[in-house]
Amino acid sequence: MSIRATTALLLLALAPLAMASKSNIAAKETFNIDSVHSTAIFRVQHLGAGNFYGRFNELEGTIDWDAEGGPSFDVSINIESVDSGNEALDKHLKNADFFDAKQFPTMTFQSTSAKKMGDDWKVMGEMNMHGVTKAVEVDMEFVGRADFGRGDRIGFETSFTVKRSDFGMNWGVEKGSLGDTTKIIVSLEGIKAE
Repeated sequence: MSIRATTALLLLALAPLAMASKSNIAAKETFNIDSVHSTAIFRVQHLGAGNFYGRFNELEGTIDWDAEGGPSFDVSINIESVDSGNEALDKHLKNADFFDAKQFPTMTFQSTSAKKMGDDWKVMGEMNMHGVTKAVEVDMEFVGRADFGRGDRIGFETSFTVKRSDFGMNWGVEKGSLGDTTKIIVSLEGIKAE
């Protein structure tokens, strides 16, 4: 067999691998987080009686979507955007007793892996808050994907708990005036990047 014929056969044999590789690359899509339609809410017990809710109004980042490999998330929250509905309380939440926005201006989550669980995903990653990074595992609900003429969109939602004290936020924990266990609810909507 000539070198030319051998080369042609080799190229034909490798073509499916090249095509598979291209299709795998194309399977990954990036979505930019739509901060207007995304939400980060927290809940903590107040004075042993009620639950207090607050939110952050500024989220940014990306969702990378691979239908087979699952989602990956890179989310950043602006601490200055904390909103309790009360200006004086917002000021307290931004100071060194709590989030210390001057020293730690962002809270972040970066996923490291995802495992399919029915229609949803178990997502592992690292959360950084108040200068401390901890591994977290969250159940991420796949909310949906649609395009109504305002961009191809995808949505996910999760709720999980952390202890404030694990992140060095101890104000009120020892006396029990403010709960240590904090529920975090995050709903993300992403717009497909062009």
